[in-house]
Amino acid sequence: MRRPNGLAREAVRFKPASFAGTFLALLMSALIVSACGILLETSLRASVPPQRYARAPVVAAADQYEYVVTGSGEDREKEAVPLPDTARVDAGLAAKAAKAPGAATAVPDFTFPVRAADDGAGPGARGLPVPGGVITAHGWGSQTFTGTELTTGSAPREGEVVLDAGTARAAKAAVGDTVVLRTAAGQQDFRVAGVAEAGAADTARDTGVARAIAWFADAQAPTLAGHPGKADAIVVLAKHGTDAGDLAGSVKKALTGSGAQVHTGDDRGAVEEPGLGHAKLTLFGIGGSFGGIAAIVAVFTAAGTVALSVGQRARAFALLRAVGATPRQIRRAVASEALLVAPLAGIAGCLPGIGLAHWWFGQLQDRGAIPQAVDLHVSGLPLLAAVGVGLLTALGAGWAAGRRPAKIKPGQALSEASVERLRPGLIRTVLGVGALVSGAVLTGVSARSAGGDAAGAALGVVMCFMLAVGLLGPLVARLCASLFGLPLRGAGPAAELAAANSRANARRLASAITPIVLAMAFASTLVFMHTSETHAADKQRRAGITADHVVTDPAGLPVDAAAHASRAPGVEAAVGLLNTQVLVPVGSGEFKSLQGAATQGVTGSGAELAKVQDLDVREGSLDHLGKGRIAIDKTLANSADAGVGDRLPLYLPDGTEARPEIVAVYGRGLGLATVTMDRASLSGHVTSGFDSTLLVRGGSEQSLTALGEVTDASGYATERNLDAKLGAWMNNTMAAVLGGFAAVAAVNTLVMTVLDRRRELGTLRLVGSTRRQVLTMLRWEGLLVSAVGVVLGSAIAAATLIPMMSGTTGEAPYVPPLVYGSFVAAAGGLALLAVTLPARAALRRWS
Repeated sequence: MRRPNGLAREAVRFKPASFAGTFLALLMSALIVSACGILLETSLRASVPPQRYARAPVVAAADQYEYVVTGSGEDREKEAVPLPDTARVDAGLAAKAAKAPGAATAVPDFTFPVRAADDGAGPGARGLPVPGGVITAHGWGSQTFTGTELTTGSAPREGEVVLDAGTARAAKAAVGDTVVLRTAAGQQDFRVAGVAEAGAADTARDTGVARAIAWFADAQAPTLAGHPGKADAIVVLAKHGTDAGDLAGSVKKALTGSGAQVHTGDDRGAVEEPGLGHAKLTLFGIGGSFGGIAAIVAVFTAAGTVALSVGQRARAFALLRAVGATPRQIRRAVASEALLVAPLAGIAGCLPGIGLAHWWFGQLQDRGAIPQAVDLHVSGLPLLAAVGVGLLTALGAGWAAGRRPAKIKPGQALSEASVERLRPGLIRTVLGVGALVSGAVLTGVSARSAGGDAAGAALGVVMCFMLAVGLLGPLVARLCASLFGLPLRGAGPAAELAAANSRANARRLASAITPIVLAMAFASTLVFMHTSETHAADKQRRAGITADHVVTDPAGLPVDAAAHASRAPGVEAAVGLLNTQVLVPVGSGEFKSLQGAATQGVTGSGAELAKVQDLDVREGSLDHLGKGRIAIDKTLANSADAGVGDRLPLYLPDGTEARPEIVAVYGRGLGLATVTMDRASLSGHVTSGFDSTLLVRGGSEQSLTALGEVTDASGYATERNLDAKLGAWMNNTMAAVLGGFAAVAAVNTLVMTVLDRRRELGTLRLVGSTRRQVLTMLRWEGLLVSAVGVVLGSAIAAATLIPMMSGTTGEAPYVPPLVYGSFVAAAGGLALLAVTLPARAALRRWS
């Protein structure tokens, strides 16, 4: 008898279709695992090379993370959560850092937005024609490390400004002229003290279009930025011959107790690029959280394909046992087959996996979710992991599928190869029932939870039910074939034969159904989760904005916009809103976390806000809104276990701790804002001091056009829906990746099963069935498979979405009929193509 590896080579040679299907399944598995692994590795290793601080060996800045500590002792874990905005340090630390041994000088660095004023200039003052209306402002002291040089004039003093050469040229402004600018401290006139050529460090992050830049006196810059006494960072320059490491040590010692962190090397880039922390979090979510789910699905599907391939050769293994093959030889043959196919499939899958990771990463950069300066890290580790996972999957699935034909007696093996076993194994049944019960329990937990807790429990629901379908597949398939086969009995002989075939070959049917269930369940969950949230948010937004006019400006609205609007004829109320985010501790024990909460800072009183915005107050009153008093959405109230009269611990955008009192709980937080507080409480804690939106009741559109773009509530709601397109794109992309993989797996499995039935199809032709009748039977089988897969997948998605949406939006899931119809049509169409095309090829020899 041939050696086991010889048997494996012969099996590959004489059963190419079966092994081609296994190869494709393992290739797709490696593709998914490698792509997600690359993104995960990038999230852990991502860095930004310093550009603004490239000439500064040492930079001191505040910690840009808040931390959640759970457990104790060996179980202690510390999770870093990036702050919504930039945390700043005391500008006075520059004097301490300058005294550190080896320091030549230390400069406080400021970067903040300033708006060009097109109107309201005083006598002899002029506005600056800046594209977009935004000017990037710095302190003049930064020129010591950025390379900026004066071309004319002198350094600015208080009340003066230095303009970059391009801006001065466009405005025809010269030294001695007066320009009007809008800052966080209000609109002011500034004398042009000089014109400068921006250094390379000041323009390093320009993306093709030169920015307008202005420099102010270091003593006045923090006030104009809206952060009196604060600096973004302290930049320390070294004396000649001083080592950067030695200087960092002395600066760290000099700033002990200040809370500032000292950075050198590439760590300096993270200080100047505040989006890096959020980018790493996004990549970790895709590569880690989604990648883990995708890897499980990929392994699960590939294992099913490998098991199907081994199971299709049960008769061959039985014959080998009958002619003297030992159980050990059978097991070694199956293992040798895995060793022949899995490594090649894994290597082949890594190549498109790298391509998918590059495309995904590039798309995130194009949409602003990842800074352009961040590079994708591709190493051998995720690729080796992808190949290794595929190999272990093939070995494990092959061993499990070949275990029974290898251990039973030869005669019994031949008997079982001829007739399908009716019952799955005991262990598999127990595990399947356990997964089913776990899914039901988690459905109840999700229904009783709110916000992120509901979403977290819902993830367990879909995974448990999918595991249950995979483990109980033959039983589920036989039950569904009996139920769905009833209508086929009256549809003609071909349909009746299709139903009988499905009942008699439940294992084969289960192999075909499972990938379709996977595709339908995950695609529906991901896509309809976002459509449900967007629909609920839009509904709340349209009902909640009662203002007649909504004024916005991409550059931000003037500080006095609300006051200016309130003086317009016919205006009853004008309220400015500053949109930002705060961090709120939720949960307890091991489940403690920091939840980002969308926040609106209100310019005006709660009574004025009620005239332009209906938050749907459920408890308390907005009349008490003010310093140290906030209103929150009911979902956050449930998550934080807080209500009216309680003090809610939270972190302001820059990480400053606060414990405001809750004075109201409302119901429209998803569409408007989760937290509502007075505008003054956010002053000094956000980078931009300009309001995002102005809500106006009464008056005319013409009287408000000078403030920005004017629209009504409906138009504003539509614009806000478009702003959510990044979330929609990410969800749809994840759905496409998982659903596409599962769809390919479904087609692959159906093709394998049809090609394995060539003898059966030939027998039908020999006993008198026409080619058309055989193809019609197969089409009915394909429709039955797709119908069962769609129904089960939809049921799992419904069991996941209904409790989750109840906890997050308080409404039922919103399922667009056309989108769901396209999913159903795709499942049915793919199933029909997957059975029809190989069947036509198989029937040619019998024509």
